[in-house]
This record gives sequence, structure tokens and C-alpha cells, in this order.
Amino acid sequence: MLLYLIPGTLVLFLAVILIRAAMFRPAPEPEAKEIPVSLDREKIIRDMADMVRCRTVSNRDHSLEDPEEFEKFRKLLKERYPKVHEACTLEHIGRNGLLYTLKGASSAAPSVLMAHYDVVPAEEALWSKPAFEGIVENGVIWGRGTLDTKGTLLGVMESLETVLREGYVPKNDLYLSFSGEEEVDGSSCAAIVSTFEERGITPALVLDEGGAVVEKVFPGVTRECALVGIAEKGGVNLDLTLDSEGGHASTPPKVSTLGKLSRAVVRIEKHPFPYQLTKPVKEMFDTLGRHSSFLFRMIFANLWCFLPVLDLICRLSGGELNALMRTTTAITRMEGSKAYNVLPPKASVGINMRLLGSDNMDSVKAYLQKVIKNDKIRIDIVSGMNPSISSDTACGAWETVKEAIRETWPEAIVSPYLMMACSDSRHYCRITDKVYRFCPMRLSKAERGMIHGHDERVPVETLLSTVAFYVRLLKKI
Repeated sequence: MLLYLIPGTLVLFLAVILIRAAMFRPAPEPEAKEIPVSLDREKIIRDMADMVRCRTVSNRDHSLEDPEEFEKFRKLLKERYPKVHEACTLEHIGRNGLLYTLKGASSAAPSVLMAHYDVVPAEEALWSKPAFEGIVENGVIWGRGTLDTKGTLLGVMESLETVLREGYVPKNDLYLSFSGEEEVDGSSCAAIVSTFEERGITPALVLDEGGAVVEKVFPGVTRECALVGIAEKGGVNLDLTLDSEGGHASTPPKVSTLGKLSRAVVRIEKHPFPYQLTKPVKEMFDTLGRHSSFLFRMIFANLWCFLPVLDLICRLSGGELNALMRTTTAITRMEGSKAYNVLPPKASVGINMRLLGSDNMDSVKAYLQKVIKNDKIRIDIVSGMNPSISSDTACGAWETVKEAIRETWPEAIVSPYLMMACSDSRHYCRITDKVYRFCPMRLSKAERGMIHGHDERVPVETLLSTVAFYVRLLKKI
């Protein structure tokens, strides 16, 4: 009897797997059509180039910034977008936050469009063209900030200027929230959110930088995907520090201070954090998995069975897929003696961690202490923040963003996504669960690599699509 039962059970198991995979198909959606938008191409090019020419490089040491460049940028906004400044109330909040308010027909469901106008430094010697001259060549605009995120800010301002000339009045109040210190985790955005709290304003939609329209980012999916971040991982910087008696390098101990720290690092890397299937990742797998090849549909339709296999693949491969599944640790710094022949009295290792799901700064510190197994190594949290909440994807705000994307990139699959980096939008999670992170640009892998890198630039056609997206979005909110 048992001989018959085992094969029968196996056949039934395989049948369930295959049937679930066969049924794991995308839900039908209305046909997407690109809605025509009329734009002033030459003005957009000119405005983007001039924004780049404002050297709004932020620094944690404010004395190293050039406040005149930031003021130059703010004056440029007033000059180039007269309709926006005529129709909106502008408030300067925090150190250099800008909050534009446009009253709508109702105040019941206000929207917030975000961007930041500060940029990271550029090692100009390594650039093919100057980073702050706004060179336009062969249909491409070169310069720091074109992708992160002056291009987005321009998209918001150009689109609003365009629709205001047509007599636009939003259905609900509209806020434009711009910070000049996002790259250094400044407090301007937090101050703007505090202003919302004080005024009792709960946004029905917040849109900030995040995912983009990309290709070849999900196994088995051949179509381009528009990834919208509905949450972001937390981030924490820690130091592992070990004290010693120091001394002359000619008589070293059996295991050096740095050697002990290195052992701790090896133990950390050999014991990754356990996997978690969080809401944004689960929804991403459910959305994109339905568009993948049959082999991958078989996996994603049956995670109840294959999740440990997927976890093993993630741990072995590392990279972005692994980062979606667990809290990650990156060893980024090591300090010891200042001289070759001196044993350091103190040595340290710096770690950057990206926190997922239920992990927080206290829990990851406790986990590392358990893994290291050396009570003499001190673990100090230098700075950090816990993961954000996950935003709602079963609401009108999500559908509104999704519709504007599909009207701009009709062939793209719109999917929730977990953002690896941190953004100013996390502050808005204090007052709403309708926070979405999407950079409305089609970006190749090479272009995504230019963000914070060398030769940052944006094709004019990409920028025009960004403005068109915001025009379509504004007409819905």
C-alpha cells in the first residue's frame, strides 16, 4: 500500500505545482494609450541646462556650501515659472525647504509632489564633460543633478506651469515640497512635514524619487517595468571597536587587534540575516512573477514550497535580489595604526546596514553581538533610521499614479517595489500611508549607474516624458 501511496502523493504534489503555475497569470487590464501632451521643448532644455549651472552641492558641514548658488537656483525658479509663483503661495521652511501651495476645488484629499534641488559633489577630473556647465549635445543634457533630482523637480515645475496657462485648478489642494539638503539627510523636509502636522493636513498622495521605468530587472520578464517604491529599507552605520595595549610591531601578539576584528567580519558575512518576505517584495513577486516565463512562474506561484530555494539563490548570488529579502551588512571602513611599525591601541571597522521589515537598529545590534561572540568588541551606532512603513496599494492614490504611468509608458508593467536607498519621503510616513517613490524616467542600467557617479546626463526625450507624466498626473489630482 505504501508503495502506491508515495508515487501518488508525488504526482498530486507536482500537479498542484503545475496547475498553480498555469493559473498564475496577470489580471486583465484596460488597454493603455499614450495621452498626447503639448510641451515647449526648447524651454525645457534651456531650463534644465540653467538648473545644472547652479552648483547646489550640499555638505554636512554647511560652511563648505555656497549659499549664493542655492539662492541663484531659487531665483531661477521664480524667473522661469511665473504662473506657478503667481498662483501658489511659497513658504521657506527649515534651513532651505520650499513649500508651494496651490488651493484646489477641495481640501479633502491633498497631494504632495516632491523633489530635492541639492546635489552630491562631482569629481570633475573624471567626467567626460564639465559637471556644472549644462552642456547640451546630440540630444543629451549633461550635468550633476539631471537625474538626481533636478530633472524631476523640473518635471513638476514645467508641468504645473503648462497646465496653469490652460486655466488649471486641481481637484484638491496641491503642494510642491522641495528640499535643498536631502543628500546630507538634512532637516528641511522633516520641518515641512511638521508644518503639515501642525496644520492638520493629511496627504492623500505623496510622490517622490524612487524606482523608474527599467528593463531586465526581474527573472523571466522581458517587458520593461515601472517600479514604484511603496516602502524603503532603513539604514544604520555602526562601528565595531576593539581596544588594545598597542606597542611595537616587532613583538606582535598571537592575534592582532585587526585580526580579531577581521574574524568578527568573517563571522558576520558567514551568518547573513534571515530572510523576510515583506509586503512590497511579496506584491512585487506577485505582480512581476505573473509576467515571467513558466519556470519562474512555477516558483513565484508556489512560494509556500519554493521560498527556501529562493532564499538560497539570493544568499549565493548577493546583489539586489538578495537585498530585497534580508537586512544586509556592507563592511565599508577599517582603521588601525597610523604607522606600519606601531600596533594600534584601538582599531575599528565601519559597517553600513540596510534594515528590512521587522529589523530595527536595536535588534540588528543585538544580532551582531550574538554572531561575533566577542564581548570585548564594542558595537556603537553612529547614525541611522528604521525601515519605513509600507504604503497602501489598494486605494485610489495608487491607481492614480498607475494610470499616469501607463498613459506615458503604455507597454510598461507597473509594479510595487522596495526601495533600497533612503529618501526624504520617509518623513511623510509619519502622517500618511499613501507615499509612493517613482522617478518618471526610462533609465537603462548604465544611466542608473550615473546617479552619484561620473558623467550624469539625461536624454532630452527622457526629460520630455518626465514632464508629460506630471502633466497627466496633475490632471487627475
